[in-house]
Amino acid sequence: MTPPDPRALRDAFGSFMTGVTVVTTREADGTPVGFTANSFASVSLDPPLLSVCPGKFLSSYESFAACTRFAVSILAEGQEDVSNIFARFKGDRFAEVAHRSDLHGNPLIYGAAAHFSCTLHQRIEAGDHSILIGRVDAFEHAKTRGLGYVAGRYFSLGAEREALANMGGGAVCGAIVEAGGAVLLERTPSGLRPPQMVPTDRRTVLDQLRTALEALGLCARIGRAYSVFTDARSGTHYSYFLARQDESAPLPEGLVAIPVSELAAQSYASPAIATMMTRFALEAGTRSFGLYLGDADDGAVHDMMERV
Repeated sequence: MTPPDPRALRDAFGSFMTGVTVVTTREADGTPVGFTANSFASVSLDPPLLSVCPGKFLSSYESFAACTRFAVSILAEGQEDVSNIFARFKGDRFAEVAHRSDLHGNPLIYGAAAHFSCTLHQRIEAGDHSILIGRVDAFEHAKTRGLGYVAGRYFSLGAEREALANMGGGAVCGAIVEAGGAVLLERTPSGLRPPQMVPTDRRTVLDQLRTALEALGLCARIGRAYSVFTDARSGTHYSYFLARQDESAPLPEGLVAIPVSELAAQSYASPAIATMMTRFALEAGTRSFGLYLGDADDGAVHDMMERV
């Protein structure tokens, strides 16, 4: 039997939506170590057990392979930076992140949605990982939303719901449609803009947007919200979503394909759209897209880390 392609298998595994955790312990000399993991699962209530899976590629793997106690912090919405530090930062991670110690002296991350302090119950060798099953000695639950992860990107149910909740009367919904290194835009008398429509029911807004795109000749996969803002002058709520068109599909009539590198130099239908498209061009370089929430003139970009 031919073994599965590792990259394709990883992508398939990645379609399972998970939370994000930071797993910590201490080395024999007391030095704290930790790593970001979405391989976390509840195992049993009686006795109270959970599992995490440190990879053998981790620089701290030997510390976790030898530990008798460890802690798990389930990260909350907005803690993408904490996840990134424990996934990629090579320096003193604990100097960068606020934390405290649990009853065993293992670090717990401040602001996390939940904490679990564990004594090792069982260790199982499993290919290029180990499975650590911990008995929960103590836990804390902040009852806040956890940070999500799927298909190589973070997601935030709270921020997504806020984006959709803003859509009521006087709403416009559109899509930033990528295709082959370009973005597909409509020409209007006042300038370029993403394809957009006026939804009639915010409960089915994505279905309505998909239908509107199909009417333009697009067959695009719609992703998450990218920019949500209100124009105070008109009272109109705008919500734009990321989308991707099949690169082999023909360019529909009425749309123009603007290379991402040329987006910032275009003339747009409004200053808010110009700002949005300039930000998109910058973020497309790293494939790390934020979610803008605010008004047409001022707001904040929330790090959602969509990497596609």
